[in-house]
Amino acid sequence: MTDQLDTLRQQASSALEAGCAGVLGLRRRWGQVGPHLFTSAAELADLVTEPRYQLAAYVRRFTFESPQARLAVVARGCEERTIANLVEKKQMGPADNVSFIGVACSPEQAEECGCEKPIYDTKLCTGCWKCVEQCDKKAIEVINPCPIAVRCEFNRGMARRKAIFKPFAQAVPNKFVRDPNSCLRIKKELECKGCENICQAKAIVHEDQDRIEEVEVGAIVVATGYDLMGKERAPEMAEDADVLNGLEFERIVCPSGPTAGKIVRPSDRKEPKEVVFISCVGSRDPEHGMPYCSRVCCMYSAKLAMLYKHAVHDGQAYVFYMDVRSDGKGYEEFVRRAVEEEGVVYLRSRVSRVFREGDKIMVWGADTLSGKRVEIAADMVVLAMAMVPAKDATDVAARIGIRADEFGFVNVSHPKLRAVETGVDGIFVAGTAQGPKDVPESVAQASAAASKVLGVLSQKTVKKSVGH
Repeated sequence: MTDQLDTLRQQASSALEAGCAGVLGLRRRWGQVGPHLFTSAAELADLVTEPRYQLAAYVRRFTFESPQARLAVVARGCEERTIANLVEKKQMGPADNVSFIGVACSPEQAEECGCEKPIYDTKLCTGCWKCVEQCDKKAIEVINPCPIAVRCEFNRGMARRKAIFKPFAQAVPNKFVRDPNSCLRIKKELECKGCENICQAKAIVHEDQDRIEEVEVGAIVVATGYDLMGKERAPEMAEDADVLNGLEFERIVCPSGPTAGKIVRPSDRKEPKEVVFISCVGSRDPEHGMPYCSRVCCMYSAKLAMLYKHAVHDGQAYVFYMDVRSDGKGYEEFVRRAVEEEGVVYLRSRVSRVFREGDKIMVWGADTLSGKRVEIAADMVVLAMAMVPAKDATDVAARIGIRADEFGFVNVSHPKLRAVETGVDGIFVAGTAQGPKDVPESVAQASAAASKVLGVLSQKTVKKSVGH
């Protein structure tokens, strides 16, 4: 097997040198095997040939997206015949620019899966996983009945999802949705029925359309959430794959994230040994960003730095800060623990420039306590970007007749005495729709809003304010 793999890697490397845009094959990463488009000889060290895997769906997608590009495929003879069968049935475009690097099957494998028969039909697949267990002749691809893979919004584009998917693990309601922008059936590009065939509840409705439903309610709670200011608003911070915002790094350290909790650099998948966390990027900066404090950056920078240290024991974390605003109960002790127990280095410094130099991300700043210049060659940089209103929050406020401030956060009637009331009877606000705040404060405000709603709904009659 080793000799065969070495030969395949040499052939794949030669295909890249000959001008192929990529080599499609299987890659084992973090204990999992999946399709991968190899674009450099260095990547081919991860090439594997087991388990058996149908690549025809990926060849079809590549030929559709890049019809003029040349592609080499590490495939068995049955997969070559499958692709030829798809072309003959006009279920994919011409494969004139596709070449194959063969994988020899043992006689036992050939007898087990019936290699002499085409084993791929996009219209007959039910996604039942029998193709994995028995290599059934009606199999499509072995990981999901939906053949589409697009960037996952919840994982900040660092992982892939299908056209039918659950937005995130704790989604409410706990149901799957279909993406009309990527589903081939909705876009009328392919008569795909993978999700329809496998759905025992028969919940798939291909011809369903968006519709507006009017519902009469007794109260409204505005909880539109927040977005992070875009990194492009901070020109001194380089646009680089290894310069992340806090939410992107949060997904990397999460065990259910795109790397299963293994901290690696997006650019080369190497473990970062030095990580710089920069607070107040866009916050308290009226000239280039927002004049207000985002309130959560100090604490989540400390939390992420500690999570990094727990995962990379020999790594070093640096936190560049303007001021540490740890004003909640136990918050100051949490920051001290990051410094004293985990060895996180805090530098009171304003960062002037972040840029790539070779394999490193250079961070330049000035220590405001010592007056000295600070330069750190980091492997990864995490930016605590300013918290801003959700992109549709201003439109929502205008539609329901409530007021927002100059930044787009909802105004309340009184910041102390009526902290969840909007000035319009029956409409309340909770969480970061009203302004930057952390989870405990958001939960407390949501409880207060729910209590106000119960107060309204429990009345036999409601007095309506004049003018509303």
